[in-house]
Amino acid sequence: MLALNLKRLRAIHGWSQDTLALEAGLDRTFVAHVERLRRNIALDNIEKLAVALGVPLAWLLEVDLASQLQDTG
Repeated sequence: MLALNLKRLRAIHGWSQDTLALEAGLDRTFVAHVERLRRNIALDNIEKLAVALGVPLAWLLEVDLASQLQDTG
């Protein structure tokens, strides 16, 4: 779910992988690999992505992110 949720949240922000990586302090290729399920990711990097996206860390791991997004308005 992490990869899909990253893509969804990134799209909501209108961000490229480059922008997300820059905001999170990560390398763009790392973000691309995570989104393509080519790379494992440590919890501290998931936290960096959540902070950059302005969402709770749990949302990145949420099975039904759509319901979370609807609840917030």
